[in-house]
Amino acid sequence: MLSEDKNRLLCETGPGTPMGELLRRYWQPIAGEAELDERPIKPVRIMGEDLVLYRDRSGRLGLVDRHCPHRRADMSYGFVEDCGLRCNYHGWLFDETGRCLHQPFEEIAHPHARFKDKVRIKAYPVQARAGIVWAYMGPEPAPLLPDWDRFHDQGYKQVVLSHIPCNWFQCQENSIDPVHFEWLHTNWSKVLRGEQGPYGPTHTRLGFDEFDYGFVYRRVREDTTEEDELWTTGRVCLWPNCLYTGHFEWRVPIDDENTLSVGWFIDPLPGDEPFEQERIPCWTAPVEDPRTGRWIDSHIMNQDFVAWMGQGRIADRTKEHLGESDRGILMMRKRMFEEMEAVKAGRDPKGTIRDPALNHRVHLPVIRQRPPRPEDGPPPFPFLAGQPQAIVDEMRELWEARSRTVKEDALP
Repeated sequence: MLSEDKNRLLCETGPGTPMGELLRRYWQPIAGEAELDERPIKPVRIMGEDLVLYRDRSGRLGLVDRHCPHRRADMSYGFVEDCGLRCNYHGWLFDETGRCLHQPFEEIAHPHARFKDKVRIKAYPVQARAGIVWAYMGPEPAPLLPDWDRFHDQGYKQVVLSHIPCNWFQCQENSIDPVHFEWLHTNWSKVLRGEQGPYGPTHTRLGFDEFDYGFVYRRVREDTTEEDELWTTGRVCLWPNCLYTGHFEWRVPIDDENTLSVGWFIDPLPGDEPFEQERIPCWTAPVEDPRTGRWIDSHIMNQDFVAWMGQGRIADRTKEHLGESDRGILMMRKRMFEEMEAVKAGRDPKGTIRDPALNHRVHLPVIRQRPPRPEDGPPPFPFLAGQPQAIVDEMRELWEARSRTVKEDALP
């Protein structure tokens, strides 16, 4: 168990807090790039800060304070121009660096005063990559936005957001908890379907290793051996707030009692023909069943959400009793405390990348997938409830078109 003070260190992420300063040293995913196609302005709240994400008419992304520095109007009701975001209240215009470009009345009343040069709005750097919009909220110079090798793989990609009403760290601890897979997902799913035991398979051995970008946990079960990829490759708890299994699941603090889950998923398609996805769709998955008022429990990540939210808005770790399967959780907590101290001392924390030569298709360990066969049909999406029918239809059409090509190529 942890003391109340140490628990608070892990959970609080606002400006000036030790964990907040640590997480601000990394690029954080804050939205899907496709979200800005229909409406180019989106209010966001990240680590206790209220901000506005926008894409102007020239395609530049910006992330600025939600409140105009003039009279504190809500910038999410502003409008984009060729360069920047203009406040709808008095027309002040700001670019993506926070610089004030135009103050319509002031420039008429006092054309030589250049009051606009004395005013700035808080702004953070943003980049788009792999269909996600990323923000860096820490001190300059910013590290490089990681170029993970999986981003370049062929397949149908989608970004899924969920609002989870609990603290981010109980979500991230799930990323290094191997035993929960069989119970929360396999065995509980059997119960939800009305099936009875026997349950299993049971774990017989667990291993945890640290590497440059996080931790790898390995597991042997009754139905596997140390020759199985569950042991030889394992799964990645990606530092500081992600799970990587071939898909990515980031847990981004909205504030201390709410988390933005950002999932990046890829499904391979039949055939070897290159596939370039012009637009990676983004959608928001529901958490609560409106019919019952209970949390949705029908999909893998929704089951994770139930476990996290069941611990309360902020888990009370002074009352926990950790066991042998929790060695990874203890390792991760210890490293979190060490990296908070590193930041306090002015050093780069774990996993930051500054050398461009190293930031090219950065490899992460992953269990191999069997190449898809046309006869298998398009895979279901088991991770989150509420996948839009338009995405289901698009995936089916792509699968059928690629399958036809594979079959035609196989003809004598």
